[in-house]
Amino acid sequence: MALVDHLGELRSRLIISLLAFGAALGVCWWQNERILDVVNKPLPDNIGQPITFGVTEQFTTTLTNSAYFGILIALPVILYQVYAFILPAFSPKERKVATPLLLMVPVLFVIGVVFCYFVVLPPAITFLLDFNSDQFRTEVRARDYYSFVTLTMVAMGLGFQVPIAILAMVKLGVTTPKKLRRNRRYAYLVIVVLAAFLPTVDPVTLALETIPLLLLYEGSILLASALIKPEAPTTELAGAESG
Repeated sequence: MALVDHLGELRSRLIISLLAFGAALGVCWWQNERILDVVNKPLPDNIGQPITFGVTEQFTTTLTNSAYFGILIALPVILYQVYAFILPAFSPKERKVATPLLLMVPVLFVIGVVFCYFVVLPPAITFLLDFNSDQFRTEVRARDYYSFVTLTMVAMGLGFQVPIAILAMVKLGVTTPKKLRRNRRYAYLVIVVLAAFLPTVDPVTLALETIPLLLLYEGSILLASALIKPEAPTTELAGAESG
């Protein structure tokens, strides 16, 4: 494609992404009270509602939280647009691999977000708020709490893209399930380091974020072994053709 065509496609992808975010933001603003109830649900009963300071913080916090969830809802569409934009740059072989994996992106992202909300957040928030609570008067500021919740869910949604990366590398011949098993100790170390860079400040949250990523890594190896058959060596192919 010519440069002008690339720029035209990029503009189209950006417009679609912005429209998706705008629509999601509008819905989230319209239903902001329900969204706030959903986000507040993981808080312990003894904490109560998050607090705000100043005259305008209620409005700005509600708007910011709506934007957070607008991004969260629109992110699968945005990720799809990013992959669809770079897909033409792949070779036919790479495109054949990437196309079916592309459909898994939004599904795995949603699964990661749901897993984070129901499994990671409740015990993590309880642990953090109960830690040394007899020495503090704990109040939860709305702006900080909503930022923590949303960033954690987005991070887990992105972390659940591990199977796509592994399947793509195996399918393209970059690595093999055997190599992935042999080097799993290094993969485990990388996963732990990546989990530490997520919105994690305590061992409970770190463990709850790391364990599913490790399971996804192992599950991806099993899936790659079952779905992707190794190609026959060149010598065998040559012998078969001569025969």
